[in-house]
Amino acid sequence: MPFDLHAPSTTRTEHDLLGERTLPADALHGIHTARAVENFPLTGRPIRVELVQAYGAVKLACLDTNAELGSLPKEIVPALRQACEELARGELTEHVLVDALQGGAGTSTNMNVNEVLANRALVLLGRSPGEYAVVSPSDHVNLHQSTNDTFPTALRVAAIRSLRRLEPALVGLVEAFQTQEKALAEVVKVGRTELMDAALVTLGREMGAYAEAFGRDRWRVYKCEERLRTVNLGGTAVGTGVGAPREYVFRVVERLRAVTGIGLARAENLLEATQNADVFVEVSGILKALTVNLMKVSGDLRLLGSGPDAGFGELRLPARQAGSSIMPGKVNPVIPEAVTQVAIQVQASDTAVAQAAGLGSLELNPFLPLIAEHLLGSIDLLTRAATLLHTHCVDGLEANRERCRAHVAGAVATATALVEPLGYERATTLAQLAARTGRPLATVVVQEGAMTAEALAAATAPEAVNCLGSRRARRGSAS
Repeated sequence: MPFDLHAPSTTRTEHDLLGERTLPADALHGIHTARAVENFPLTGRPIRVELVQAYGAVKLACLDTNAELGSLPKEIVPALRQACEELARGELTEHVLVDALQGGAGTSTNMNVNEVLANRALVLLGRSPGEYAVVSPSDHVNLHQSTNDTFPTALRVAAIRSLRRLEPALVGLVEAFQTQEKALAEVVKVGRTELMDAALVTLGREMGAYAEAFGRDRWRVYKCEERLRTVNLGGTAVGTGVGAPREYVFRVVERLRAVTGIGLARAENLLEATQNADVFVEVSGILKALTVNLMKVSGDLRLLGSGPDAGFGELRLPARQAGSSIMPGKVNPVIPEAVTQVAIQVQASDTAVAQAAGLGSLELNPFLPLIAEHLLGSIDLLTRAATLLHTHCVDGLEANRERCRAHVAGAVATATALVEPLGYERATTLAQLAARTGRPLATVVVQEGAMTAEALAAATAPEAVNCLGSRRARRGSAS
């Protein structure tokens, strides 16, 4: 086929201070993105969608503020606004190509976003991508901005939105354990300290304790928004607002508040807010506290469901999949195991966030991309893990009532329930006799005439086990 001199070009050429790059003619990204893709082939995945969408909201607020001040050509504003709205809705995320980890404090992310918005606006105007004399990534999209105020602001917005998804996931987990607290309220079992038989409790009380722990986590997560809502947008490069009109600095955060519906506030000290990233460490620490409870409770569920024949076997966890390719009938506690791995991953990410925040220098932290990747990743993982534990495990928990009764009847730990009616020394003697003869403690107590079967049943009933403190004073007993 002969070459057509009038056929449209399939490529375009862009230039920057380092030279030129050839790009696909219809690409919405530009030369800065192309260089970043070449320079940072690290994780193999782009920055998180939450951050991209938050960046769209930030750019929209900046655009509207500049438009109100008359700082932009009126004819390009509607197209740029549509482009920002599309990015904020997640419709252009496939064009943000830069790697999650990158040098430059997030400049590659900011420039990728600027290029996508400029080129999308050009397409909406009936122009070709790359016609930056009409809509410029730097002079128009990035007007009165810097990576150093837009990136941390977008990260805060993304984190708040993500935390708002984590909180209801935790509420669901709390409610699931509260439901089990009621369902298992009458199931008496052996409580254990240091993995040794200790005193009688009920499965319901154990479930209630888990609900209480996750309730604290939910409250901590809710309060995180207060830490994140102060932003440095308007501070531009180093927090002095250099290159931006004073009126813009005072208006832009108000506009971002309207765009996002989040109660954001401009930092009183923009220089400090640009320098430091410790707020992300604080939030990450709260997430780590949640992982501690997830790990502990997941471990408890695994123990209580262990066996089932040669372990505790007091709980039946939902069977999710076959547990072995060689051992017939084996079913593993895969949901608590998966949640535990999430907890470990988030704890590792917390260390990364702390290291990155501490390595900031002078007026800027160059490691914000790593903080963003780990913080947002942790919130997402925890949201998924809390939901998974709730729906795939806690909702389906069942008590093995026969095993619990057998443990109560046979365990020396039941002697603790006999201290009040019999005294410490008498209860200890009976416990030693049961251990020495191999007879169940309940049998020894009745056969030795220490208590009637009815009195023993009353002492180990759910009402007695759940009673806070002694119901009557007892004189002359050993302490």
